[in-house]
Amino acid sequence: MIEVRPGGRRRIDRVLAPDYLDGVQTKPLSEVRALRDEAAQEETDLSYLRRLLHARIDIVRAEQIRREENGPFSVVEQLTDILARNAVGPATGSGRYQTMEPSRAEARRRHVEALVSDVDLSDVTSRSDAELVEAANGYGEEEESVSLRRREVQDVVDLLNAEIARRYREGRASVDELLAEACEGERPAPRTPADDEPR
Repeated sequence: MIEVRPGGRRRIDRVLAPDYLDGVQTKPLSEVRALRDEAAQEETDLSYLRRLLHARIDIVRAEQIRREENGPFSVVEQLTDILARNAVGPATGSGRYQTMEPSRAEARRRHVEALVSDVDLSDVTSRSDAELVEAANGYGEEEESVSLRRREVQDVVDLLNAEIARRYREGRASVDELLAEACEGERPAPRTPADDEPR
């Protein structure tokens, strides 16, 4: 389960901290954008983790259905379709389009594989019915946790985008300012060693 640690140093701890948006209406626009970009990166990473979980849930479910219906097609034969539904490129969801790439992709994969460490899905047909149920439950519970945190992070991104839009609407920010900042090469919020810690 993805827990948010009060005072923690991971990106998700910062983005979902109660004081993350404190004073946002008076911060310089560049700082508001930096906060938004940091939150957006966390949303991208959670979306990626969610898709990894969906793929594994779909693999387990496909094998369960094949057994229930004595289906003619193995999971291997269905794998291309399963993975296509859970593509690992830039994600869409909830009407959103993400242009960022996920960070720490390999760590995310290891996290997902460790959820049900005694159920190897590399040969799903050799798993017992009980093992498949265990795997489905484990992945399902984690997906619910990830989806909850993702929605919370999306709320933060939406609030920061609304603040940026408000400033443009009220004439407190200009396209010239945006272009000037882009020319200076704005960088996303710096990563910390804590961002590499497991969830």
